[in-house]
Amino acid sequence: YTVQLYYRTEGSPDKPALVILHGLFGSSDNWLTMSKFLAEEYYVVLPDACNHGQSPHSNEFNYSQMAQDVVDLLDSLNLDAVYLVGHSMGGKTAMHLAATFPERVKKLVVVDISPRYYQPHHQTILAGLHNLPLATIKTRRDADKELSNHITELGVRQFLLKNLDRTPEGYKWRMNLPVITDNIENVGEALEADMRYDGPTLFIDGETSSYIKADDIDLIRKHFPQAKVETIANAGHWVQAEQPEAFKDALEDFLKEK
Repeated sequence: YTVQLYYRTEGSPDKPALVILHGLFGSSDNWLTMSKFLAEEYYVVLPDACNHGQSPHSNEFNYSQMAQDVVDLLDSLNLDAVYLVGHSMGGKTAMHLAATFPERVKKLVVVDISPRYYQPHHQTILAGLHNLPLATIKTRRDADKELSNHITELGVRQFLLKNLDRTPEGYKWRMNLPVITDNIENVGEALEADMRYDGPTLFIDGETSSYIKADDIDLIRKHFPQAKVETIANAGHWVQAEQPEAFKDALEDFLKEK
């Protein structure tokens, strides 16, 4: 069983490879702006996770499978060991991959998520997405108006509505909403107790986000003994979008450290 992930690349393949994994309900699009800056120094590979973006759909939706999908992609691109960055769900996938296939990861960067268990907290978003009357929506503005009944933050709605595809028959979701909904428990799953990665690791934390708490630090160090945690001021969960300069500086400093 293998899924051939859709991916984009930025920069030249003769530069060091940097693979960036997006979060839940996201896609490679979310990282395009940042990847253009990073492409000066790196060959940036941006996959869409299975059941997201333009990647295939599957009934399997868990971290060991998502990590394996990325390794299969690295194999197909003849990439041996890479710099690996993951945000939120992508960060959990990156942790799994680094712990399971440490030889494939030169350095690991985890953005605003910790290895602990998270309660399912996407109920409001899922309700909003499921209640969108795809058959009758005529424009994206209609969709936004409907979604605003469930989700007040404009930025979150705009992010979610990137998943809408217009077809001759009307709108449809590009992501696999039924499977994501059925497996939403898996998204919050903790890293298994015996999983660890001994390579250089950076956790980037948004100052106003509650995803990484002070008492997560011991757990982070248990799984990632070399981990450093860097907090980006005035950033929430979307660190790379809210404080792109500070994020890019923190990432590049860490990747360049000898």
